[in-house]
Amino acid sequence: SNGNKYVGEFKDGKRQGIGTHTSSNGSKYTGEWKDDKYHGQGTNISFDGKKYVGKWRDGLPNGEGTLTDSNGNKYVGEFKDGQRHGQGTYLMSDGSKYTGQWEDSIPNGEGTYTFADGKINKGTWKKGKLIKRKK
Repeated sequence: SNGNKYVGEFKDGKRQGIGTHTSSNGSKYTGEWKDDKYHGQGTNISFDGKKYVGKWRDGLPNGEGTLTDSNGNKYVGEFKDGQRHGQGTYLMSDGSKYTGQWEDSIPNGEGTYTFADGKINKGTWKKGKLIKRKK
């Protein structure tokens, strides 16, 4: 009645297995389900143009995946509980990029930031800031 639609498998009255959920706002998820949550491999395209393709656990991105936002920025790497976490590369639409370790969606650990003009900051990052530069 709210305009949402699910086409797929059920088990014990819950979405389970492979299915597609389309929300009334235009968001769409296609992939694996477990206990009514995104779980396994799947693709989610949100109403605002964000697209995530990758692994899910308990309804959140977990494991390897690719997230592209509506501005053309793209992250390829590891996720934990919906956050960029682990090893990954973030490519920005202006041509700059960060490759390295992440924690809670912020550069944290060893990594390299390459500016659009080619300048490079390489070293140890803490909460998004370069704290120890490497040559």
